[in-house]
Amino acid sequence: KHLPFLPASMYTEIQRERPDGGTILTHPDYIDGNPDLIKPKKLLNPVKASKSHQELHRELLMNHKRGLGVESKPELQRVLEHRRRDLFIKQKKEEEEAKKLQSPFEKELLKRHQRLDQLEKEQEKQEDHAPEFIKVKENLRRTSTVTGDEKAA
Repeated sequence: KHLPFLPASMYTEIQRERPDGGTILTHPDYIDGNPDLIKPKKLLNPVKASKSHQELHRELLMNHKRGLGVESKPELQRVLEHRRRDLFIKQKKEEEEAKKLQSPFEKELLKRHQRLDQLEKEQEKQEDHAPEFIKVKENLRRTSTVTGDEKAA
């Protein structure tokens, strides 16, 4: 809707003052200079006001000035991760060496211990499936041997 007979400045004035909402920005009422009115203040963004955000922003600006990318980590974080990785690798090596240094005697002891644990588990399973009268009979034998031992002492 360009009006050819109006100069460009007049056309822009008409566009600004259109009542149908053609303007994006509205003119505030407090510009008229009335001293009795309280002028609004811009609210602070709590995220931008926080110290951690400011420090992060400062670090990003410094990295940008140095030419470092966003993906690169700060030096302290890189050093700490490197130390953690080295410690983890060292622990793995020590565990492997400990396994290698086991004597044949220690290996046999470990195998026997595992077999005993397995036998105990099997016995517990069998005891759980045993009828109740057998369990009661075993308990009676235990109490009778305990009382018999006490009488002998």
